[in-house]
Amino acid sequence: MKRSELTEFAVEEEGFKLRIRREPHGLPVVTQSYAPHMVQQPAVPPPAPPAQAPVQPVAAPQNPAQDEAGIVYVKSPMVGTFYRSPSPDSKPFAELDTKVTENTVVCIIEAMKIMNEIQAETSGTIIEIMVESGQPVEYGQRLFKVKQA
Repeated sequence: MKRSELTEFAVEEEGFKLRIRREPHGLPVVTQSYAPHMVQQPAVPPPAPPAQAPVQPVAAPQNPAQDEAGIVYVKSPMVGTFYRSPSPDSKPFAELDTKVTENTVVCIIEAMKIMNEIQAETSGTIIEIMVESGQPVEYGQRLFKVKQA
């Protein structure tokens, strides 16, 4: 209020009023008021939920990575936007049938305006690219399927 030299400010919305006023000596005075219909009534307990049939346990799904011997996945280490190349005009870091090592950069994930290079962290051949460039990705999401060498 001092910076803009305001002496009074008031807001009224659906039965709620707020007024801030600056006295000549600089101290703020705040007043609030509520419309009568805004006064809280004693809480009434919600009705009991309808009875439900007992839930039958479901067998845990098998991990598909265990089913495929020699297959590993390059997973996203963060939430962000997936890019296959360093710029729209550049060729992708990795294509199908690209041979990779632990230190091979396979993509970039942009998070908070920072471009993070993602390495394969395994040796082998890329047999599937599981995300399109420009798509958002989640932590742990599979990006590439790699057949280990």
